[in-house]
Amino acid sequence: MSQTSDWPLPSGSIRYLVPQFLCDKLRQHPLSCGLYPVSFGNYKKAKGHEMKRQNHDDYLLIYCIHGKADLWLKDQYLQIQGGDVLLLPPGVSHHYKTHDDDPWTIYWLHVTGEDCALASQHAGFNEQTFIRHYGNHPRLIQDFDSLIDCRSSGFNLNTSIYAACLLRQIFSFIALLKPVTSHARNSQLNLDTIHALMQENLHTRLDLDTLAQRVNLSKFHFVNKYKEMTGLTPIQHFLHLKIERACYMLDITQKSISEISYSLGYEDSYYFSRLFKKVMGIAPTQYRRNQLR
Repeated sequence: MSQTSDWPLPSGSIRYLVPQFLCDKLRQHPLSCGLYPVSFGNYKKAKGHEMKRQNHDDYLLIYCIHGKADLWLKDQYLQIQGGDVLLLPPGVSHHYKTHDDDPWTIYWLHVTGEDCALASQHAGFNEQTFIRHYGNHPRLIQDFDSLIDCRSSGFNLNTSIYAACLLRQIFSFIALLKPVTSHARNSQLNLDTIHALMQENLHTRLDLDTLAQRVNLSKFHFVNKYKEMTGLTPIQHFLHLKIERACYMLDITQKSISEISYSLGYEDSYYFSRLFKKVMGIAPTQYRRNQLR
């Protein structure tokens, strides 16, 4: 197992080492042998955090949420910032040190298993690419938090297998982000800005003029660039967000179809129902009946 940092933990930070007997069980179990954690945690505003490793025998993944750090890797110098994911394969000597004036907040994990190389490649990392910028994604942060929650199970094997499955989810979700961020880094279109505006306006109607103005593009250029990056038009994606929200309200509330329609900016509930069926394949009334079975 690679050496973990013995740096003093600040308040609210976590360092968890999977005990050897549990690692042995994870290595032998068919649901976890391909990819499983040997240690993981999070460090919050980790001032003074520094680590040097000449060699290590597992994969190290760090997701920087805030702050900055310097990284010396083989014969190159790199800087890590908020939104970056760092993935180092076994055997790569490295030295990282957080900035004193802007210390990083990170999730980190050491991973091993026969599928590690495949998972790393699937997520877009290779011998030339150790850092990729994805921004701060609530879903990815939630997956890391769920992984950390697994430490409080009394070394339960089933919980540890679930943690191993969460690793696959983390790597596969990073792979989903790859085509978006690889375009976004070379584009003047900031998808985070657009999607935040959409989320803020699920209760009303948004037109292309408003969306395009937010990123200072013409409607024509905006629509083409957005579709190139996501595969959808902006209005299609906004509709999908509204329908996702409608499904959520149908699942957990007793609101009528008309009330849900109005809360999403549609005064005509029949028009809303047609849009819902176009996306989901069934009417909202049928969707609710199915959920109650």
